[in-house]
Amino acid sequence: MSASTATPLAITPIIVTPGQLTDTMLVQAAAGGARWAIADSARAGIEASVRAVRELVARDAPVYGINTGFGKLAQTRIAGDQLAQLQKNLVLSHSAGVGQPLAAPVVRLMLLLKAASLAHGVSAVRPEVIDALLALLNADVLPVVPEKGSVGASGDLAPLAHMAGVLIGVGEAFVDGVRLPAVQALAHAALAPFKLGPKEGLALLNGTQASTALALYAAQRLQRVFDAAVGVGAMTVDAAKGSDTPFDDRIHAARGQRGQREVATRYREWLAGSAMRQSHLDCDKVQDPYCLRCQPQVMGACLDQLRHAQGILLIEANGVSDNPLVFADTMEALSGGNFHAEPVAFAADNLALAIAEIGALSERRTAMLMDPSLSNLPAFLIEHGGLNSGFMIAQVTAAALASENKSLAHPASVDSLPTSANQEDHVSMATFAARRLHAMLDNTAGVVAIEWLAAAQALDFHRPLRSSAAIEGLHAALRERVAFLATDRLMAPDIQAATALVEAGVMVPKLA
Repeated sequence: MSASTATPLAITPIIVTPGQLTDTMLVQAAAGGARWAIADSARAGIEASVRAVRELVARDAPVYGINTGFGKLAQTRIAGDQLAQLQKNLVLSHSAGVGQPLAAPVVRLMLLLKAASLAHGVSAVRPEVIDALLALLNADVLPVVPEKGSVGASGDLAPLAHMAGVLIGVGEAFVDGVRLPAVQALAHAALAPFKLGPKEGLALLNGTQASTALALYAAQRLQRVFDAAVGVGAMTVDAAKGSDTPFDDRIHAARGQRGQREVATRYREWLAGSAMRQSHLDCDKVQDPYCLRCQPQVMGACLDQLRHAQGILLIEANGVSDNPLVFADTMEALSGGNFHAEPVAFAADNLALAIAEIGALSERRTAMLMDPSLSNLPAFLIEHGGLNSGFMIAQVTAAALASENKSLAHPASVDSLPTSANQEDHVSMATFAARRLHAMLDNTAGVVAIEWLAAAQALDFHRPLRSSAAIEGLHAALRERVAFLATDRLMAPDIQAATALVEAGVMVPKLA
């Protein structure tokens, strides 16, 4: 059954043309609510690959995963009357994941990425199976995919098996947040269980779509956390009566680092028109601490890493990581190793460095605001200190989160354990590399949230002086959720509210 069966006629679908996914499309997919369809121009190639596999089967030539076993069992030939059972058994045996289900945005991306990969027409999967993946996405019927069990080579086998299992009526899926057996869930997408043809089970399981989806969604989250961290960092500059001289473009042009120069511009935009800055232009302070002064250098480097990783991941999203690949024009099925997710692992490890550094720098700014010898503000940003502890332990929490990220930032890609009786003797660990980014982002969002609370509190101590319009807007957005801390109260709800704002992202100002 095609995806169009489950697509409301009133909504124009986004057309998926092989190799032409964009960052915007990936954001739309993660968010849900859009409708998707494979480009008509791709269908001839898809059908040609299916015919090629049928011809190869008819010739009885040994082709990996079509009429042979898998992995170390690749030398075992499978009889023609058992080929359908072979593909079903593959899905069943590889559905060996453990842990909590992957988040909905990640599963949505997995569905889109797998459909887009198969649509290249070198995987020998029928058009109706590809359409069914998009039908699940269109109906927001999301397979339950356990988060652990892939080493990021030979494809993300276990996660993709759980996703594919729903198509054949096994496993479970979420429908409106309710966990249902696969057959019931399929009905919500106007689908019935499929009987997989030669190569189809293998093609559904082979690929980097789980690790890539995890890393892509992490990059999307990181962009929002990054934007908030820059804005909050600018607020802290003003709250500490720091200088805006370190953001002068002449400094950054002299070095030439692209991200650094762009981020310095962002700080100038946040601070433009601040009366707070004007109030201390003639002070005798020569230089601010690194946590204020070196923000463009650190955050610019983080931005460069984010953009590099996004580029790698977009290439991966648009490529084919199946094996073997079927080339209908020459009637060949070529075995290779595109399933090895080393590019994704490296991209994820680089994102981990950026996430950790954003949090580390933010925590130092919060600590600076706590210290009256550096900030000239009340100790721990509270009146009647001693009776009140103020932000003392909130900063400890920020330190704990930043420190945890240091351990999590250790590169996952340098690890490898052989699998499949040493047939698969080097693996990427890309799935863990990408999955751990979300725990790190949780931590860094919390660290930036605590700084936001502290910087807003510090600004309030400077009243009636006002900061820039942009920073006052950031202050007002927080104050809609969290009041000034006049005396000690429960801090956890304040941190939770501020963290939600960080995760939502902030409106980045632009100079006229």
